[in-house]
Amino acid sequence: MSAQAAARRLRPHAFTLILGVAVAAGVVVPAAPASAAVPGLVRIVATSASNSDDFRSVTATCPVGKVLTGTGYEVNGATGEAVVDDLRPNGGPAAAPTAVTVGAYEAEAFAGNWSLTAYAICANPVAGLVRVSATSASDSNDFRSVTATCPVGKVLTGTGHELNGVTGEGVVDDFRPNGGVAAAPTSVFVGAYEADAFAGNWSATAYAICANPVAGLVRVSATSASDSNDFHSVAAACPLGKVLTGAGYELNGVTGEAVVDDFRPNGGPAVAPATATVGAYEEDTFTGNWTSTAYAICATA
Repeated sequence: MSAQAAARRLRPHAFTLILGVAVAAGVVVPAAPASAAVPGLVRIVATSASNSDDFRSVTATCPVGKVLTGTGYEVNGATGEAVVDDLRPNGGPAAAPTAVTVGAYEAEAFAGNWSLTAYAICANPVAGLVRVSATSASDSNDFRSVTATCPVGKVLTGTGHELNGVTGEGVVDDFRPNGGVAAAPTSVFVGAYEADAFAGNWSATAYAICANPVAGLVRVSATSASDSNDFHSVAAACPLGKVLTGAGYELNGVTGEAVVDDFRPNGGPAVAPATATVGAYEEDTFTGNWTSTAYAICATA
């Protein structure tokens, strides 16, 4: 047999061997696992002293190496007699936030002891994370509103607010991220009323925690029953496979007569949050029907 003929007889076998190796390689090489959009997500808690002082403040700080994506708070023991007027993430337009400070005043004289809890939602460093803010005009009007919008190309992961000059006489009843179940939020709207007649000038500040686009980011919501009960509570849960990066709330129909004293992400120091609970009390007797809405900002787990 010539050398050329022998080579022709061997080629099919060689091709089969090469093809078999390629198929085997395709079987044994696993697909790369999907990565979390916001890795290392946890909830950190700090609580103030419990006493009967008119004002208290507390700061929750992320662990070293983590950044702040969202905020929360809880008033303990005051049942509608204290208002949170400062929910302020640190950071700035060129600095990632790492902590949130919560401040609250008694709305009416309250003799009992009460405390304040700050919640920080923290994660491993997130690309492009910054804090931006916007402040309303300062005047003596009964209502003011302001929107903080993320820079172009960034999305909203978390929220904050601050009332300036009103010291317990103003309540935030609209703290609403935009977006929806199929759209990433990019801004937060803050609306606030005077709880009682207040002659001085005051303003409202909205804080937006913003990042480069985050996989799967959406805003979901849940609304309580509409009735005239003194207390309303509702929880917004992230869709299956998503985790909570931040939250918001809205009171409907009560126009300054109710206070949110529970704005609480779940989770823990080793557990990623996935729901946000909003609890609100009437600050004064109110006979009309009203509701509370919880907003959850959620990303791919």
